[in-house]
Amino acid sequence: MVPKEARLNNLIDLPMHQGELEVERALSQMAAKNHPAGDGPFFLGAGCYYHHIPATVDHVIQRSEFLTSYTPYQPEISQGTLIAIFEYQTMIANLTGMDIANASMYDGATATAEAALMAKRVTGRANIHIHGALHPQYREVIETYVQNSKG
Repeated sequence: MVPKEARLNNLIDLPMHQGELEVERALSQMAAKNHPAGDGPFFLGAGCYYHHIPATVDHVIQRSEFLTSYTPYQPEISQGTLIAIFEYQTMIANLTGMDIANASMYDGATATAEAALMAKRVTGRANIHIHGALHPQYREVIETYVQNSKG
């Protein structure tokens, strides 16, 4: 239930009897008064920051392997992800001249946790130093992995 102090007592000042085009124009004028987030300071933090997204990302995600009429929970999106991973691994192997390349992590949090475990294993050290700007959810995944790892 909406608290009484948060409720409006009067109707919002919108045109009452207009066609779709007129309402769209009125709403567009209202929206034009908004301040775009990219034009101001950015204090969101928690691993969120300004970054460049290459134009190729749009091209790749618009491939038919990634687009279906189904919800993202359907197997088609998983198949598309697997194809993208395979193509990435193949490209890296070709570019570097290596026989194999691995890119089997589905998301950044598990990849980061796997990297932390690898750092422990390779260096033989017990401690892992995590940058303060790392997203808190990534940090939680690392902690879960480290707590449940042997050694």
